[in-house]
Amino acid sequence: MLDQDELLDLAASIKAEGLHHPIVLDPDGMLIDGRNRLAACKIAGVEPHFTTDDSDPLRLIVSYNVIRRHVSKGQQAMITAMACSVSGHSLRTLAKLHGLSRSRLSAANTVLAHAPDLAERVRVGTLGLDAAHADALERKAHAETIAAQHEHLRRHAPDLADQVTEGHLTLDEARLRQVVRATDALRAADGDTTPALTQLAKRGDLTWQQAAQRAEEHRTHRNDAIVRTQQALQLIAENWTAVHDLTTRPDTPYAQEIIDGLTPEARTLVTQLTTRS
Repeated sequence: MLDQDELLDLAASIKAEGLHHPIVLDPDGMLIDGRNRLAACKIAGVEPHFTTDDSDPLRLIVSYNVIRRHVSKGQQAMITAMACSVSGHSLRTLAKLHGLSRSRLSAANTVLAHAPDLAERVRVGTLGLDAAHADALERKAHAETIAAQHEHLRRHAPDLADQVTEGHLTLDEARLRQVVRATDALRAADGDTTPALTQLAKRGDLTWQQAAQRAEEHRTHRNDAIVRTQQALQLIAENWTAVHDLTTRPDTPYAQEIIDGLTPEARTLVTQLTTRS
């Protein structure tokens, strides 16, 4: 609709010159085009005149809207996308008919699907299509992330996923608990006999947030230990020929000179290797 000042101007024009273009109805009497003219006629006290068009209503509605000079390309795309969303008509057909780019129509569809509250603002021109599309893409990405997180929870902790569905836990709370549980299982498998973090959290000795933080710290330390051990074993493997040569002649002056220059820890290792050999 026109703003109040524009509507009053239109009413004054109609009162002075009459209604130049009739108001368009479909065969059932539904208004297709002329909302502003009809309102202006009421303000001016002029009896409106109507015409009936029995062509495809969707094509008419889109045509009467997208050809207006004050409507931007983004608005045109949104009007077309909105019309097609409720009619099932082809966007491609209307895009060709009205010279709209498929990229703009795709952007309008994305806004309708993921930020429907912004679609009307685009249609009336208070928000640009590009800005609405950027917001819609962010919402879409966020929704996909949430869906992926929930699916992961469903696969690995279905009982927690059920609690999220039932509203007993938020997704973030459930994910914290799942992380703590998984770490407890890993610690147990590694032979760790300290109390489980899940048990401590349920007992109230820790909050779930604190338990999750400890779980993360444990995984970090565990990964660091794995890397250090791998590096040490790799170094031993690269020098195994020399180590093996030492174990084949443990009581020689050669072996004694090597052992004399070692730290106590290294001497213990030599003893163990020699004994095992």
